[in-house]
Amino acid sequence: MSTATPTTSDASAEPRRAPAAHGGPARSLLGRPGARTAIGLLVPVALLLLWGAVTAAGLLTPVQLPSPGAVLSAGRNLLERGDLWHHIGISTQRVVLGFAVGAILGLGVGSVLGLSRWADALLTPLIGALRAVPSLAWVPLLTLWMQIGEDSKVTLIAIGAFFPVFTTVYAALRHVDPQLVEAGRAFGYHGLDLLRTVQLPAVVPAVFSGLRLALAQAWLFLVAAELIASSMGLGFLLTDSQNNGRTDRLILAIILLAVLGKLADWALGLLERGALHRWA
Repeated sequence: MSTATPTTSDASAEPRRAPAAHGGPARSLLGRPGARTAIGLLVPVALLLLWGAVTAAGLLTPVQLPSPGAVLSAGRNLLERGDLWHHIGISTQRVVLGFAVGAILGLGVGSVLGLSRWADALLTPLIGALRAVPSLAWVPLLTLWMQIGEDSKVTLIAIGAFFPVFTTVYAALRHVDPQLVEAGRAFGYHGLDLLRTVQLPAVVPAVFSGLRLALAQAWLFLVAAELIASSMGLGFLLTDSQNNGRTDRLILAIILLAVLGKLADWALGLLERGALHRWA
């Protein structure tokens, strides 16, 4: 009896050690500096090589899919004419302004509805209905109200950025630990002081999740915004290239939108890490 017990415990201990040994090398590899970035580049590089191979083999016509060299040449041509930086600059400006307005409004409205039962009952049905309206449905109304200009474009992007921030902040504040709130009140925090000192820091991860979704949504709404009689921007470059059969410029605009969106998300990720280090 006394010899059987250690044997059983040893046998049961082996499966518990196995998962750690199995996952150790992968975790150590991904933990090395620059490893995740290098691994993340594998698929884009493979797609680029596949793209070059398909065009070199002539499986698709240049109109259907131009070669990487043709797209690069189109970008160089726009750069030499000075148009490329204008397209990038105006689109980035619109996204930044629209995202800032939408995020601030989403944070404010989400906080009010997340903390007030009366505001929640009064406004949540309306906001839920407006959230279901497609982006292009706003275009004619904004054109009628604000005419053709930057205000209508920035407003449309702000609408796109508002809802992800509102939704995440609203839901997170509804689920803040009541004991944490009571502890804050016990220290004399009420109203805006309680929100700023206790409740918002408690939902920082959720807030940044909403901000990152909102930033991606802002780039999506940019294309719709630049359909409003625009003569500059990456969305305009997309539609103008389509109308003129310039698939090389069309693909260039898509690549630029992807790269700029990723860079913006990376910058917001840096802010998120700083905020989590300070508050979370």
